[in-house]
This record gives sequence, C-alpha cells and structure tokens, in this order.
Amino acid sequence: MADRIGKPLTQRQLRVGEMIKQSLSMIFMRNEAKVPHLETKTITVTEVRMSQDLKIAKAYVLPLGGKDADEVIKILKEYSFIIRKILSQKVIMKFLPKLLFRKDESFEYAEKIENLIKQTHK
Repeated sequence: MADRIGKPLTQRQLRVGEMIKQSLSMIFMRNEAKVPHLETKTITVTEVRMSQDLKIAKAYVLPLGGKDADEVIKILKEYSFIIRKILSQKVIMKFLPKLLFRKDESFEYAEKIENLIKQTHK
C-alpha cells in the first residue's frame, strides 16, 4: 500500500494512522462528538492514511449500509473541528493532524470486481 506512487508508507505513518483510526472509531461509537444532524454510532472508520509529515489524516469512513454516504461525509467535513477537539483529548501528539473525511469506496470496488469475475465464469 503506497500513499503516492513510489513512496511506501513508513511504519510511523501506519502506527499513527491506526491509533487515530481506533480513537475515531471509539469517538463515533460512543457518540462523543456531538455532531448536529448525525448519528455517529452508525459510522465505520475503515482506514486512516497519514501524510508524510503526519499533519494530515485522511479518514475513510462508511455509514451503516452505505446509506446517504455523501451527505454523511459532507456533515463530517463541516463539523471536523468538533471531532478534532474530542480527538485531541484522546491522542497525545506534538501536532494533532488535520482531519479529512473521505467516502470509503473499497467495498463498492471489490463488489464490482467480484461481479466481473462472476460474469467471466458464466
């Protein structure tokens, strides 16, 4: 898994990404970030990728069943400052990264590949 072509992720990036992923998952599961108009218990954090300098964290999320994913991402982006504030109480880092939320499309991609494979076996 490479963040950019030719630049593999370092152990530090992977470790920090996993730590932030677990913390975000707990925050969402416990609904600790009181995000208006959003039930965070239904959100799954599938992956967090850190930038080389650890100042940006791309959190790949998916709402339960993939319903209204684009709307959920929009709300998360809008209220990321609230989530970041709660995260700062959970994670001890010199610089807390900026949170960027992205829709995790890996499941859709895997399903598409699986359907293509099924079609070729018919």
